[in-house]
Amino acid sequence: MRSVLLAVITLCGALCMCPGSRADVGVVLNDSLDTSVARITGSGHSAVYLSRICPATPVKLRLCGPGEEGSVISNYTTLGEDEPFEWNIVPLNVYLYGVRNPKNRPLFSSTKIKGVLEERYREQVLQDYCVSLSCRNSTSAEWREMVSATSERTLYILAVSTTVQQDLDLIAKFNDRANVNHFNGFSHNCADFTRTIINTYFPNATHRNINDFGMTSPKGIARSFAHYAEHHPNDGYYVLHFAQLPGTIKRSSACREGTEQLYHSKKLLVPMAIFASHELPFVFGSYLLTGRFNPEHEFEQHATVEESEFRFDIQQVKDEDGDAGQIHAWNAAANRERGDVVGTSQEWTDFRDQFGMIVQEAISAGIISSRSSLDHVFKELDENGKPYLDDHGDLWLAVNEGGTTVKVGLSAKNLFAPGSDRTLAYKIMLANINYSLKASDRVRETVDDFTQDWALLQKAQSHSQTLVAVQR
Repeated sequence: MRSVLLAVITLCGALCMCPGSRADVGVVLNDSLDTSVARITGSGHSAVYLSRICPATPVKLRLCGPGEEGSVISNYTTLGEDEPFEWNIVPLNVYLYGVRNPKNRPLFSSTKIKGVLEERYREQVLQDYCVSLSCRNSTSAEWREMVSATSERTLYILAVSTTVQQDLDLIAKFNDRANVNHFNGFSHNCADFTRTIINTYFPNATHRNINDFGMTSPKGIARSFAHYAEHHPNDGYYVLHFAQLPGTIKRSSACREGTEQLYHSKKLLVPMAIFASHELPFVFGSYLLTGRFNPEHEFEQHATVEESEFRFDIQQVKDEDGDAGQIHAWNAAANRERGDVVGTSQEWTDFRDQFGMIVQEAISAGIISSRSSLDHVFKELDENGKPYLDDHGDLWLAVNEGGTTVKVGLSAKNLFAPGSDRTLAYKIMLANINYSLKASDRVRETVDDFTQDWALLQKAQSHSQTLVAVQR
């Protein structure tokens, strides 16, 4: 009776959804953290984005309700929880930023800040799954990797659309089968887990390739899925980019496939030249012919569904030796779509010019000593500050300044809240914008996210100007 009732509720939820609404499944490609085995392999991590599926619990799936933005499901070597689960599922924004509302995401991150967000998630969500001391206290328990991933790395999501029935099939499949960890780096790793889910939706859409020497790698799965999506234009292919938050955590590095890592790594190349010289031509040839894949370029070519459609139409016209004028018009339209997300060179140049003037004003007002001092703001705040959550769940930083403790809000929501120190707020935004404008395309946030941060900077500047005027 219970199973029948659950099926009826699920079906009603599906029928109540807006017929024209779009839902997606995507391959999540995470940068390499350059830790443990990743220092050798450079492999990064793989997970799956589900826009219409949300967590009923960390180990059960359901259709999302109104206002929910989907989830990320992933497995790890060990989640470190009290039971040996193979996978967990978390809300998308919890995975990205450690918060449910992206407006509450930290404006910068540190190990301390990420730790506070992890602890809140454990207390609110994992209380029935993480009771043991090892789960609660171990920094190597990998459930922590599913909270605020952008604190420690850049990631991409390559997505296509799904039907309600496909999502219901996945829910039924995962809720019915045993959730028991059988992780194996060679045959059942995170990329294999992603491959299983994506191929449940689209058979043979992702697969292993020779560049990973018989294994499955995160980048290999992303590349095969991109190849599939580009040959199925009706599936509404697009790519999302989420930059690592500025802060004190070591910057992540682009993940690589097997032959790519050998091609670029001098540490591995020398031993191979000595002990496997006959295999080197194969390694180089395989990488140069089939192993090149740049997720940043993929994002820039498919920043929106509309851009992807323009790119596909352009290629079709080129293949048929079609009208050059039509190609030019569609290419201009595609570039406009991309510019709205990625930003144009001129936009970024204008931001840099304006920021230079703002920095000079901040120096004159005594807010900062020099532009180079902005490179040390986050480190100083981390060393002298203690992050905490208030009664409303908002993130704050208590900072010791010469024996006096002041506090500052750490998100767009509370940066200018009552009690938040205006000078520290201004320094945080100056350092935040300074980092973004110096960053390369791969590690810089989208122009939309940047514009929101820019508005916070202007507000902080206005507060500073008012304060200086009052003091004078």
